[in-house]
Amino acid sequence: MARARVRYGARTEREIAATRTASARLPEIWSTGVVAVWETDPDAVAAVLPPPLKPAGHPLVRVNISKVDLPGYPLGAGSFAVFAAHGTVEGWYPLVMPMTHERALTGGREVFGEPKKLGEVTVERDGLAVRASLARHGIAFVEVRGTAVGDLPVPEPARRTDFYFKFLPAVDGSGFDTDPVLVHCVRHEKVRRLEGVTGDVVLRESPYDPVADLPVLRLREITVGEKTSDQSGRVVERVDAQALLPYVHQRYDDPLQAHDAPPEGS
Repeated sequence: MARARVRYGARTEREIAATRTASARLPEIWSTGVVAVWETDPDAVAAVLPPPLKPAGHPLVRVNISKVDLPGYPLGAGSFAVFAAHGTVEGWYPLVMPMTHERALTGGREVFGEPKKLGEVTVERDGLAVRASLARHGIAFVEVRGTAVGDLPVPEPARRTDFYFKFLPAVDGSGFDTDPVLVHCVRHEKVRRLEGVTGDVVLRESPYDPVADLPVLRLREITVGEKTSDQSGRVVERVDAQALLPYVHQRYDDPLQAHDAPPEGS
């Protein structure tokens, strides 16, 4: 009698190669999303940036709230980021990236170091009325609402850089197991439809996602549109562990949770 395959066992080289090939052949995936950009307190932006990141030319916040019609299940994806610079490279440093499915967390957190967390992501359109929100622990800590006011010119394909810190908390709780690294994640975006929105952004107090510390001082734009993008990342430098340690709490609702050890079998 043939023995059933042990699925937790090692995969063959052919199976591993097939997985890589399938990942490389992903089709373009289009999302519908709301983007809001505003000017905020420059001191607050400086306060949230771990070195070697520094504030860029303007104290900007960008929130992106999207729904993606992936085959088999819809995905909600969000990002709340501040404008930053690493040397001569300008880009965005996300503070929190809520996702509605665990599958969307895995690659982003483990491969790129993205600050992804499970959350609720809403994008609604009723005629001209637009509403989008990011929520966790029952708190809609970001809400964008407004009225679509007409089509905008479709922009040319663009390149955008996001900054992430990839690290592993130390087993003994003393810091990190290895030196953290700074990742540049480059996205190439294409837009096929874009509309302007007249509205506002509401930031609600949350002890888990304290984005209200980066207030809307001057709203620059709100748009709703359809876009697709790809991404690639690279490690650009190793980071001083002691300099990054004071910012590790950004990644967790409670920094102590990284060292929680539930009883075996629980």
